[in-house]
Amino acid sequence: MSPYDKPKGWTAPLRELGRAAVFLLTTLAHMKLSWLQLGETLRQIYFAGVRSLVIIVTGGFFVGLVLTLQTYDTLTRFGAADAASTVLALSLFRELGPVLTTLLFAGRAGTSITAEIGLMRATEQLDALDLMAIDPLERIVQPRLIAGIIAVPALTLIFNLCAILGGLVFAVFMMGNDVVTFWSGMQSTVELWRDFGHGMLKAVAFGVLAGWLAVYFGWTARPTGEGVALATTQTVIATAISVLMLDFVLSAFML
Repeated sequence: MSPYDKPKGWTAPLRELGRAAVFLLTTLAHMKLSWLQLGETLRQIYFAGVRSLVIIVTGGFFVGLVLTLQTYDTLTRFGAADAASTVLALSLFRELGPVLTTLLFAGRAGTSITAEIGLMRATEQLDALDLMAIDPLERIVQPRLIAGIIAVPALTLIFNLCAILGGLVFAVFMMGNDVVTFWSGMQSTVELWRDFGHGMLKAVAFGVLAGWLAVYFGWTARPTGEGVALATTQTVIATAISVLMLDFVLSAFML
């Protein structure tokens, strides 16, 4: 079976998962640290992380606005409007921050990584590297995988910060709440390790997952325009489903 032939039949998802796992282990086995790789990795971190800041900042700010609006409206009915900041922080740190950041990352950067590697496959650039005795897993896949692992947790921090800022803007400037009350309620209930730390562990796990799936579907894309387009679609779908499933598993273990 060629690298871009997909399994068929009712066992296809399991066989595809097995091939993806073998691909990840092979990539890890080929990893080498060098100054040349460091430069390419930094370039990929800039491409996947820094150039995703616009959608992360915008999305985080408006998620904070909407989440605070909904929680404030609900909690006001029970006379607990001051707890809106607590609900906002716990929702972001535990669940929404890592999950939404990874989904946005997959839609913006993950698809670009898949398309780039897929086009390299279609234009025979990967075969050319093999002919020049250059390992494409080391030169092409490794920097992009590491970039995803680093970028997602960093973007999660920025997403959470922007969402809290959005909640603060709504609570203070639109609803007239006190800034001190907003921050004190959050600080008194949020635990550094149980809430924030667990969320960042999720972000690291999701970063590994998002980077892994992006490079895998690009590596196994059929060398045609249609194949590359299909691979980018598979990246988004597989990442979204996998992140939601993994989020439940991690939440169950952490709680």
